[in-house]
This record gives sequence, structure tokens and C-alpha cells, in this order.
Amino acid sequence: MSQIKRALISVTDKNGIVEFARKLSSFGVEILSTGGTAAQLRKSGITVKDVSEYTGFPEMMDGRLKTLHPKIHGGLLALRDNPEHVKSMKKQGIEPIDMVVINLYQFEDTVAKEGCTVEHAIENIDIGGPTMLRAAAKNYRFVSVITDPADYSVILTEMGKTGGKVSEATNFRLAVKTFQTTARYDGAISNYLGTISPEGTKKEFPDTFTAQYTMAQSLRYGENPHQKAAFYRENDASLAAISNAKQLQGKELSYNNIMDSDAAWLAVSDFALPAAVIIKHANPCGAATSNSGLVDAYEKALATDPVSAFGGIVAFNRPVDKKTAEELAKIFLEVILAPSFDVAARSILESKKNVRLLEIPTTSGKYVSGYDFRRVVGGLLVQERDTVPFDIRQAKVVTKRKPTDEEDQALDFAWRVVKHVKSNAIVYATKDQLVGVGAGQTSRVDSVKIAKMKAVLPTKGCVLASDAFFPFRDGIDMAAEAGITAIIQPGGSVRDEEAIQAADQHGIAMIFTGVRHFKH
Repeated sequence: MSQIKRALISVTDKNGIVEFARKLSSFGVEILSTGGTAAQLRKSGITVKDVSEYTGFPEMMDGRLKTLHPKIHGGLLALRDNPEHVKSMKKQGIEPIDMVVINLYQFEDTVAKEGCTVEHAIENIDIGGPTMLRAAAKNYRFVSVITDPADYSVILTEMGKTGGKVSEATNFRLAVKTFQTTARYDGAISNYLGTISPEGTKKEFPDTFTAQYTMAQSLRYGENPHQKAAFYRENDASLAAISNAKQLQGKELSYNNIMDSDAAWLAVSDFALPAAVIIKHANPCGAATSNSGLVDAYEKALATDPVSAFGGIVAFNRPVDKKTAEELAKIFLEVILAPSFDVAARSILESKKNVRLLEIPTTSGKYVSGYDFRRVVGGLLVQERDTVPFDIRQAKVVTKRKPTDEEDQALDFAWRVVKHVKSNAIVYATKDQLVGVGAGQTSRVDSVKIAKMKAVLPTKGCVLASDAFFPFRDGIDMAAEAGITAIIQPGGSVRDEEAIQAADQHGIAMIFTGVRHFKH
């Protein structure tokens, strides 16, 4: 175990640092520090030695040069059990530094701010911090390195039990965390600067792409039992997403549970009214909104396809109450997601011990960020997420008949649902209820046919949404046979005029959005 006699502290995130440093001092630890950290510690009555006093070399160049000195890095890198290293330290007047407490300049936060210039971004690249962290982590057998304030209490507890010492096992864990931290930091810098051309213009994607995710859990298996799997999350606690969900009860989430839960949450988040969405194998098989309460939305969503809903995933965009929970308890479901569950709902759903209840944090209102990734053998596809805003009032009416107000409401609802259906995607809907779904077919007319075939509810008087254009009029003709009165689609086919003529012949109102929603 390493006896902590000297610690170097220089932090950007000063939460808890005063208390931590005060406790280190009580163990007899000498504290070296710089700049604002040193000032804050002194103000709090803690004895601190400036790094410049220790090295005999002043800070200069606006603080760019302060810790890059042999007395710092020799004190971090020297092997205490190597006589030659110890001899060199004594000859050069280098004292061992047994602990480093550093968190880095907040580069990612800086470049995320609107109006951030390249010059300002570069000034927020930490040089001395990562260098010290890597040196200390490399020498973990003798040096404790702390990058996360959450580790302060753990270290102090161990030092309290050991008389001011830290074990090699703890130091190794901290070293691994440190290299993960510096890897992410360098990756963020590389990703940002990789989008900047020599002329200063901004590119959408960097020349190389680096991403880091933290393991949330090891899974029992992947899509199938013979496949090993794990779930990793982004380092963004503000996301209202499955990655930050709190599991309140139920069995451990499976790979497929997580995939379907993500699809359900993204779909239900596209609605402003109280909504329920039921997902089965990544496709909606039920969706509805209601001003009459969440239970009404759920009952209408379930009525879309009660057979497919069995063993499905249900997501709500409002807290689940007692009445809704009573209905949920009547069928077998794998996962239920919501912003929260009230006490009565929790009590009812506790009887369904295997169903997973997931509470999604929504306080930030931040639902989607960053890129969407698809792995291919030997490569990675990266794209922006499909979050284009939609206003039905901007859609173009291309038929002789305009949609009625009620049809407009239904078209808006259907367009929000079809975005989450696998291509080729067709949905039938009313103004607040999904009626039929045709998903993942190799021809669009087959999706139209399947949506009608799967519909339990009457399709007459419904509207239709298509995620992409109709290449032929046959889909329009089949929709008319199903009783469809209005259609929303992107348009853009060389045969658009045929589709428009077919709609006019059947008295169907049709609007073009100019936006496609392929989901492969």
C-alpha cells in the first residue's frame, strides 16, 4: 500500500474539493496546488504550497506553463522500489508526489456553446492536466490519481481505515478510470478539430471519429442466446432516454428489451398530447393520444392490435396513474416506460413481478442528441438523428380536394407514427388512434395491403401515411378500397402525377411533406 504524504491538486470542478483537501491535511498530507484551486483552498484555511514555489520556476505564458517540470513529473513517474530512480530523485531534489487530484478544462462544454470560436476552443485544451494524469496513472503502484469527485469519499474511507494509505488495487482501478477519461478527452478534441478545415470552415463530420461509452450492464445474451452482449451508455446524464432509465422492478433487461424500449420511448416522445405507444419487434403495433386521460390513450392503443400487444413494450409520455396501471395489469407485458409511476400504480404493478418498470428522467427536456450509428463489417455509418421538425400546415396539398380539419389532425398523427415504422412503412389512422400498420415490406403496395389485413378496427374513413413516395398508383387504388379518405406522403416520385390522378379519381385528399422517413 502507498502512504500518501504529498498530493497535487488542480481542479476545474471544485465540488467537494475543500472538504477533501481538509481531510487529506488531517492525515498529514502536504498539498501542492495552482491558480484558482490554491486560492480557494487557502481561503478555506487549508495550508497549500504553490507548484511554482515547489519547482522554483514561475508560472508563465498566461498559466500555460506551470506543471510541465521535472520536479513534478519526476515525482510522479519515479519507481519507489528502483534504487536508480530513488538516487536520481535525491540528486535532483525531487520529492515523490503520491496523489494527483485533477479534472480537466471543460473542452466539451466550451465547444457546445453557441458562438464558440476555434481560438477559444483551443485555449480550453488542457495540456498539463492530461500529462500529469497519464504520468500518475502509469505509475499506479505508487501513485493515486483521482479525476472524479465521486471518488473522494471512497479514498478517504480507505485512508481512514489504513492510516493514510491507499491500496494498489484501488490505485489500479483509479488508473484505468484515468486513461478512460483522457481517451474521451482526446477523442472530443480530435472530433471537434477534425471538422475544421485549414481555411476555418466547418465540416459536418470529422475525418476520424472517436466515441466512448460506459458499460451500464452485462446482458445475459444478445438478440439470441448464443450471442454475448453488453449495454453501454453515453456519458450524458441529462438525456431523457432509455440509457438513463431507472428500473423500478422486474427482471433484468434483455438486449431486445432495450432495443424495443428505446423505439417505444422515441415514438411516444414525438407527441405533445398524453400518449401511449405499444412496440413489438421495434415496430409500433398500437398508438393513441387522448385528452381524457392516460388510461384512455392506452385502451385505444391496445385496441389497435391486442394480439400483437401481448408481450410488448408500452411507453407513456405522462406519469402512470392507478387507472392506467389497472388496465396494464390485465395482460402480459415485457416493459412499461413512463416519466414516473404514482404510488397507487406502483402498488398495482408490483403484483406483476416480472414486468420491468422503467422511469425515464424528463426534467431536462433533452430527448435526442448527437449522431445515430449503424455498424457494418469493417466500418461505421454515422448520420444525424431523424429529428426534423414537422408542421402539417407547411405540407403541400396536391389534389383537388383539401383535407378537412379532422383529416388534418389524423394526417398529423399518422405522420408522427409512420416515422417510427420500419420501411417500407404504411399506417392507417384516425385523428388520435393507430388503426393498421404495414411494416418492413419489400414493396410499398404490400405494406398498404398488410396494413389493411392487420387492422382490427374499421379502416373506412381513416387516413394513410407513407414514409416515402408511391412509385405507382396501385398503392393509392388499394387505399381507396380500404376506405382511406386522405393521404400524407413525401412526394418526389417521377410518377407523382399518376398518384395524384388516382387520388383525385377516388376523391382522396393528398398532401406532400417533401420529407422522407425511411427507417431500415
